[in-house]
Amino acid sequence: MAQVPQTFLDALAVRTWCGLALETLGRAREEIDAINVYPVADGDTGTNLYLTVESAVAAVEAVFAGHAARSGPEGPTLADTARAMAHGALIGARGNSGTILAQLLRGMSQVLAEGGTAQAGGESAHADGRGLRLALRHAADSARQAVAHPVEGTVLTVASAAADAACGAEGDCGTVARAAYEGARAALAATPGQLPVLERAGVVDAGGRGLVAVLGALVETFTGERPREAAATVTAGALRVGAGSRSAVVSETGGPGALAAGSAGGPGGPHARVVPGQADGSASGVPAGPAGDAQGLYTDERGPHARVEAAEELAPAVGAPRGECADGAAAADVDGPAFEVIYLLEAEDTAVERLRERLDALGDSLVVVGGDGLWNVHVHVDDAGAAVEAGIEAGRPYRIRITHFGAGDVHTTGAERPPRERAQRAVVAVVPGEGLAGLYTEAGATTVLARPGEPPASGELVHAVRRAHAREVVLLPNDAELRHTAAAAAEQARTEGIRVALIPTRSAVQGIAALAVHEPERRFDEDVVSMTSAAGATRYAEVTVAERQAWTMAGICQAGDVLGLIDGDVAVIGSDVTATAETVLDRMLAAGGEMVTLVLGDEAPGTIAEHLEGRVREGYLAVDTVVYRGGRQGAVLLIGVE
Repeated sequence: MAQVPQTFLDALAVRTWCGLALETLGRAREEIDAINVYPVADGDTGTNLYLTVESAVAAVEAVFAGHAARSGPEGPTLADTARAMAHGALIGARGNSGTILAQLLRGMSQVLAEGGTAQAGGESAHADGRGLRLALRHAADSARQAVAHPVEGTVLTVASAAADAACGAEGDCGTVARAAYEGARAALAATPGQLPVLERAGVVDAGGRGLVAVLGALVETFTGERPREAAATVTAGALRVGAGSRSAVVSETGGPGALAAGSAGGPGGPHARVVPGQADGSASGVPAGPAGDAQGLYTDERGPHARVEAAEELAPAVGAPRGECADGAAAADVDGPAFEVIYLLEAEDTAVERLRERLDALGDSLVVVGGDGLWNVHVHVDDAGAAVEAGIEAGRPYRIRITHFGAGDVHTTGAERPPRERAQRAVVAVVPGEGLAGLYTEAGATTVLARPGEPPASGELVHAVRRAHAREVVLLPNDAELRHTAAAAAEQARTEGIRVALIPTRSAVQGIAALAVHEPERRFDEDVVSMTSAAGATRYAEVTVAERQAWTMAGICQAGDVLGLIDGDVAVIGSDVTATAETVLDRMLAAGGEMVTLVLGDEAPGTIAEHLEGRVREGYLAVDTVVYRGGRQGAVLLIGVE
């Protein structure tokens, strides 16, 4: 359905563009993953770009929601929205291509936030065709500067070509956007001639293909129409090429036999992915409509949510090698460093310049993007510890993710990994802290880490379901706020032939109870019923500290007050963590119970576990207590009573 075109690039146009870009990348994700052969066949460039834009969308939506909550007559300004888009992309950037895309959006936002012109009547600022030209130029230049050793034939080349074409166009935003799109599409078609590895494989650059899709969404924003599909860009006739363990077909003509019926998707670039198991021709992506789990638990869907970091490696789709390499890295058949290191960094500009020099000497594939005190660092090294230490010397690194490219994988040898046999059943769980992640992993679950204020996005959960590599998956969101996101992820995974059951766990302690009765040898339905029953029989509570004054079910709390929440509602307001926790525990056990589970956060008092265990032992006969350490889980204490 055609969109209502936007005349100028204002706050609403940025919002529309981000949403359309997410939809377009959702359709093209598998295709982009499949053609990713430079410098190694990672098989996750499309997914990384999707997750990066999903984070940008969440940040933009948060700005609009904030203005709506204040009930003001005016919406957010172009500057507010553009900065939110760039910040969301930066903190949610995945892989090298996603990191570069984040810098492209940041470059645009710097121009848009400063160069918008006020409309008549005092309305929010907007940018015209000239402003869009300047934004695209600055974006391409800043992205190229962020890569330590730029290589032509990559997304950087496509971005520069888009900016060049835009600068030669006169007219409104629609005219400029279309010129940029056509320039990018032409540059994408030329990438096989610039990189021999692409020419041998018969594909275009995957990151560049993703950027063309994003620019196609920009055209749709201003014209209301999706651009015409780009012609395939390699040689006449169809070529079958390998991407990991999967195959793709590209064709100059796009005629019968060249493309699967379901491979047509987003605008721009050749369609080089033959999608198996989709007889209806639909492409993958997070569904736009209502989503429900197998048991009909949920029937609606929340918008996308920003995802910042998971503690463990996010492996690509089944059969694909791990770890996306930089667009400025060495050739695919050259041995590379053993580790990929990624982290966010709070540091001054001068310190970051020194960091670039040090990391460049340590390894390759170096990309550092950001500014104004917040940076996203990506590098491949043999000494991961040294890369992290360099970040510590520069400032405060956090959300550190280290991926080991194991001996014998494609990164170090160029050889394809043997496919791994699927398990019959697996459990995927969202956990709020590193300690619980270890506990769940020991119990056999595949985990997704959700740090405080950083809920995983639906694409992240789909990635985890794929990573579990099983025919049947039980999904435990462990958070009431994640039910719609988890339902969307479950629905998406089902379209890929995975049988998924979503158990509506609202706390990690309910997930522990469900996991305790999990038996993979049972029939799937019986196992799901047993796990659901165990989770439902577990009351949950948490003890936390109020960040601000607020109305609660227990009265008005002030910043710094200790809150005791039972089944999601504030039941106790106190001043001491241990005393509040004891009151909460007494209220929960007043209704009976046989087992108490305590999960301690890093900020929990050192004696609280011993005190509560003693309270249970003295006051409640035949009630057992088990204690776990959850790490940085947000809440001071989690309590479960079965």
